[in-house]
Amino acid sequence: MKKVAVFCGSRIGNDPAHAEAARELGRALAGRGLTLVYGGGNVGLMGEVASAALDAGGEVIGVIPQFMVMRELAYAACTDLIVVDSMHTRKARMAELADAFIALPGGLGTFDELFEILTWAQIGLHGKPIGLLNVNGFYDGLLMFLNKVAADGFVRETELNALQISSQHGKLLDMLAARPSREGDWENEELRNRT
Repeated sequence: MKKVAVFCGSRIGNDPAHAEAARELGRALAGRGLTLVYGGGNVGLMGEVASAALDAGGEVIGVIPQFMVMRELAYAACTDLIVVDSMHTRKARMAELADAFIALPGGLGTFDELFEILTWAQIGLHGKPIGLLNVNGFYDGLLMFLNKVAADGFVRETELNALQISSQHGKLLDMLAARPSREGDWENEELRNRT
């Protein structure tokens, strides 16, 4: 595991613990020699995690769509800032670059990124570890809902087990590092041939 994609809010949120968790994660990634891959923004939790990683001497790869650059939201201090044509391309490029994924607190965009990467794992497009940093119980309600979805038969429990969960960044990074990538370990030949 060399590069970790972090999905997080473009806003700070109301709980100061969320911004502190973003900064702690940024410092921890840098401290472990891991490159941060993120959405390239200079605002919200995105800006916090990137600034902390850079301040701690880490490498940061930002991936941002052109229209966000035009709104002056790009973080020019990134080690590498990749400008792409769309949100779809942004998510695909981040997924391609990363060896693992972590979701911090965030809003609709964060949920979109998390669920897309979980879906891609479910259908066998990748086998990279996925983590949820559950700061102050932020994701408790979502986890309850996902258990309901599994209980109702729409998701297998084994598919939900792909999601590593912790409230501590260090423990979560250890969990992700201990979980080997299953790249190419697709569920069935028919699905692989369709993609």
